[in-house]
Amino acid sequence: MSNRTIIIVVLILIGLTGWLMMKGDGNIDMGGEKHGAEATHIEEAKKEAQPAAVPAATPAAAAEAKK
Repeated sequence: MSNRTIIIVVLILIGLTGWLMMKGDGNIDMGGEKHGAEATHIEEAKKEAQPAAVPAATPAAAAEAKK
């Protein structure tokens, strides 16, 4: 195979890869295998969870935070 043929094949593969990535939804998890509770959709749980208020450790820290 000539260099020109190799370059054409590489460009076609790059084009096909880009097309597949654009056609897909782009929601790819590269975190590896998930087992048990980690296998569930944690994204939905994060949306539903409300951030809890963290109380100040000391009254001095609370007064300093208000400044």
